[in-house]
Amino acid sequence: MENSSLCFGLNDINTSDVTIRLRNNKGKPELFYSHSSILKEKSKYFADKLVDPNCGAFIDIHCSHYDYEHHVDLLKRLYLSKDSLLESWNSVHSALGVLQLAVKFNCREITESCVQYLEAVPWEDKEEDLILKVVPKLGPVAMSILARVQPVDFSATKNVFISAIRFATSVVSPSPPFGDELKTSAQEQVEYMLGDDDEEIPLVIADEEVKSESKKGLKNIWSSFDKDLSCLVLRTDDESAEKRVMQSLSDLGWICNVLSKMDLMKEFVDQWIDFSSRVIRIMDDKLLESSMWGVKLKIIELNWKVLDAVGYGNVIIPPTRRVELVTTWLPFIRKTKPVLDSIGNEETGYPYKMDDDLCQNIEGAIVALLSALPSNDQADILADWMNEEELKYPDLSEAFEIWCYRTKSAKRRLVEGLDRVGKATVSL
Repeated sequence: MENSSLCFGLNDINTSDVTIRLRNNKGKPELFYSHSSILKEKSKYFADKLVDPNCGAFIDIHCSHYDYEHHVDLLKRLYLSKDSLLESWNSVHSALGVLQLAVKFNCREITESCVQYLEAVPWEDKEEDLILKVVPKLGPVAMSILARVQPVDFSATKNVFISAIRFATSVVSPSPPFGDELKTSAQEQVEYMLGDDDEEIPLVIADEEVKSESKKGLKNIWSSFDKDLSCLVLRTDDESAEKRVMQSLSDLGWICNVLSKMDLMKEFVDQWIDFSSRVIRIMDDKLLESSMWGVKLKIIELNWKVLDAVGYGNVIIPPTRRVELVTTWLPFIRKTKPVLDSIGNEETGYPYKMDDDLCQNIEGAIVALLSALPSNDQADILADWMNEEELKYPDLSEAFEIWCYRTKSAKRRLVEGLDRVGKATVSL
């Protein structure tokens, strides 16, 4: 039967035995001269119509202005062979329009061809939105088109996430011509997945293998940063050293954000405190004393994230580690900010000034952190702060006031306690 479509052509008046009248809401109908053998073979709808004694040699089809061309396309494609049919599609819009009619008129071969085409070709955003709107209404026959946009199971989501983490934290430079673009893309996708409302994501980030891979990624980035940082104090003319350090710091900022969303921020904080002394020692090297301000500012920005996490109780670490964090970084911040401000005042558009929001955030985090330390540690840090010639940034007066109030209250409680003990002794 399939070869019968090759013997005739649409609108061949000499051989036509059926006329299709295509009617719309405007104007008179357009006539299409067809063949009953083709219509019966390719469409169950037309086959049923042609056995109706009231039909005669005419079939009326009503259409709208919007789908008129799709009706014409459908009638033309009834005359194509199966192979030619698949090759005839040239746009998602056309195939989707004809598909709706092919389902309506029960044209199995055209339906299958439309589905096969739409499954295979890429979609633009607007086309995808239209497909998502139309295809579910067509029933099971067309649902395979949506395979690419169906939710994936836990295992698939987990595997994609782990692969993205590995690529995003890779310390091996990608092959040309991609450069760092693929790595950056992987980092963006990880952040996108973490920010998604997909119900699988909380299960994925709670998985031990995912956590382990994320911790390995952190170690990879720290190792790369440590290596690049060491190059800064080598007396070479390596102009790319600063660029590599800035990239490593950017990667650290990224992994910091990722770990905070995975409840693994403590891993970052511990690594940061462990590396702090080494970082500052390199930054204080005489070779870098009057340079690398961009690197120093980036380090301060990262340090704020750590201070914020610890100061406001999002990461819990022992008092000794908290003291180490404050006493290590407070002098560096106090020394660096005035220099950045001074250069910024002299150079218009200087990019490495600490903006007001960053300054306030760091100051607030330090005050919160300091106020939660044991009293003696607070006293030592505040004494060092007040021994400076000029009490500028950061302003720890709020922490000092809190310490004074608590100290007086503690002494008052102590005296009241001793009085009670003394009275109790006399009464005996």
